[in-house]
Amino acid sequence: MGFGLAICVLPGAGLAQDLAQNLALPGGARLTEEITTSPDAVLLANGPWTAEGIPRIQARGTITRQAWRIEGQGITTLQILDPLVAQLGPQAFDVIYTCADRICGGFDFRFGIEVLAAPAMYVDLSDYRYLSARAQDGRAVSILVSRTQSASFVQIIRAVPEGAQAAEVTADSPRLLPRLLPRLLPGLPRGNAQGFGALLEADGHVVLDDLTFETGSASLGGGTFATLGALAAYLRDRPAARVALVGHTDAVGGLDGNIELSRRRAESVAERLMSLGVPRGQIEAQGVGYLSPLLSNVTEEGREANRRVEAVLLTVE
Repeated sequence: MGFGLAICVLPGAGLAQDLAQNLALPGGARLTEEITTSPDAVLLANGPWTAEGIPRIQARGTITRQAWRIEGQGITTLQILDPLVAQLGPQAFDVIYTCADRICGGFDFRFGIEVLAAPAMYVDLSDYRYLSARAQDGRAVSILVSRTQSASFVQIIRAVPEGAQAAEVTADSPRLLPRLLPRLLPGLPRGNAQGFGALLEADGHVVLDDLTFETGSASLGGGTFATLGALAAYLRDRPAARVALVGHTDAVGGLDGNIELSRRRAESVAERLMSLGVPRGQIEAQGVGYLSPLLSNVTEEGREANRRVEAVLLTVE
């Protein structure tokens, strides 16, 4: 059975109005290529590369492939991807698979997935991150992030079935935070490494919400913190596990200063974990400033929730 195929290529355009269901990239992002085909199908990775290849799922509908370039140094692939993942939650997406370079499968994974051609998209084989997600109405999206010494590159492929509508999500919706945003710990046994580890492995993110910092300071408060004790015990029991500590701030002040403050707070937490017997090789520290809020920065409650450090599980084995 034949069908019509529409293709639209728009290199060099400004910010698209319907970018991956209204995902917002960092300021200064420049669209380098856009290709839309309909009806069409796309394969999204749902696991790492193995000798048998890359496991995939198929999504059908209107397929839009976009590549973006962000000029500048110093921003990591995690700092770009994390805010995009946070924006998917209110749009009712669930993560299918996410990984970083070596964990994905390195060379074999990169050349086993669909990637727009250079110079529109560039992938450093030792520094890239990938994510695929899907909504219950059939919408799907994949995000690939990499960088050079002078610029970052983002590829977004989205599939929108005919008639698919964005689900209405409110603050009370159970789909708003479950797998895409880091879960808070209240209600869990804070000092229980087993319960902490189960949540970390299930969600991939946990907010270390009992940490305290002096105002405007990167110094971690004195005393013990149950979340750090549980995380340290989890990592000591699993020598092959690695986590990224990701610092976040509220939106008060400039971006550069907040990124630096959040990074130093994450480093402070890393140092405390090392004092609890965790090898440095199991920990990395990053800061994203105010780029990935949990709540609105309009209220004091929201700003307080946004000032946090998260543990992000990178690998277990």
